[in-house]
Amino acid sequence: MAAREEILAALRRHAGPGLPRPVLDGVGARFPDLVARFTEGVAAVGGAVVRVPDRAAADAALRALPIHLEAKRVASLVAGVGAPPFDAGTVEDPHDLEGLDLAILPGELAVAENGAIWIEGASLPHHALVVIPEHLAVVVEAGAIVPDLHAAYARLDLAGRPRWGLFLAGPSKTADIEQALVIGAHGARSLTVLLVG
Repeated sequence: MAAREEILAALRRHAGPGLPRPVLDGVGARFPDLVARFTEGVAAVGGAVVRVPDRAAADAALRALPIHLEAKRVASLVAGVGAPPFDAGTVEDPHDLEGLDLAILPGELAVAENGAIWIEGASLPHHALVVIPEHLAVVVEAGAIVPDLHAAYARLDLAGRPRWGLFLAGPSKTADIEQALVIGAHGARSLTVLLVG
């Protein structure tokens, strides 16, 4: 028997009795105004929320933002919002996305508690679209805001098929041991959430 198998066998022999999973009913945050709490959460992690009534207003609001006015390369994966000069889906090698100034991505749901947005990987032609652009704009419906991560995971159907996705919370940031916060260190320098509805 190899050393690895001996160690695993010894661990199994000395394992204590299993414990039942904790009951999570009633766990989670409650907020009287999910939109207000989500907006606070996004601001707390360095992003900004622009509330708009519909997709046409989202497009107009985005086009008025300095990040859009100054952008030379824009890719939009949201129909009717920030029509792209090029289609990111036609790019075969994600390295060719280098120099992308702004990406407009769809958000499937948003979490009021922490300002995070679920980005579904199947909606992206390249996963690099989350980290390559200088700036990100995410379009999410106000009705898709849930109170906390417990509610978010309850809404996400993660079983049954392999998938990729992530909770995005604000622009890229890092801090050293002296607690000097740097925004845009490893990815997008800004995040604007276009909250529709």
